Amino acid sequence: MSYMTEERLLELLDRYRSFGPLPGILLTFLKSFVPPLPTLLIVGVNAAVYGLWAGFLYSWIGLVAGCMTTFLAVRAAAGHRIARRWAEKPKVQASMSWIRRNAFSYVFILSLFPVGPFVLVNMAAAVSRMGIARFFTAVAVGKGIMVLAVSYVGHDVGRFYRDPLQLLYVLLFVILSWYVCKRIEAKYMKAPEENKTGTLPA
Repeated sequence: MSYMTEERLLELLDRYRSFGPLPGILLTFLKSFVPPLPTLLIVGVNAAVYGLWAGFLYSWIGLVAGCMTTFLAVRAAAGHRIARRWAEKPKVQASMSWIRRNAFSYVFILSLFPVGPFVLVNMAAAVSRMGIARFFTAVAVGKGIMVLAVSYVGHDVGRFYRDPLQLLYVLLFVILSWYVCKRIEAKYMKAPEENKTGTLPA
């Protein structure tokens, strides 16, 4: 979207500043329904306008709320008779089984990136009947890491020109967060693996 430039976003948020955090939250919320919206730009401008921590919080709330809304809406529609008939096809069943086993990892990993097929990821997770708590955890943690990193950079871009080594701290933060989330994933996957092992013959 050529209209979405940094100057226009700053002007827009400044014009509606009287509405408090709502403009910043709404812009990131719409990202789940309007894919061309530039996530990097919106999150960075939120941090510049509202400050690092407030901008981070508003962007995170908007992105997670948008993902959950899409996920729950598609999940509800997936219970329709036509959708169930489609899901009963053998090839679809095989694909859904694979998605269920790997959904947490892929939702989380894709949530780490500020650009990507977020709408399709949300819809695929919903159609595969991924658990609501698992989806929320993967999205909340993944988006949280991404938004904090982008907000940290967008809050004061100039300091990275003055001290490029500060980008190393952002990278270390992402790596540490990835490790923590892998531990969370292991917790979710432990029970299914134990059940599967229990069915094997002695």
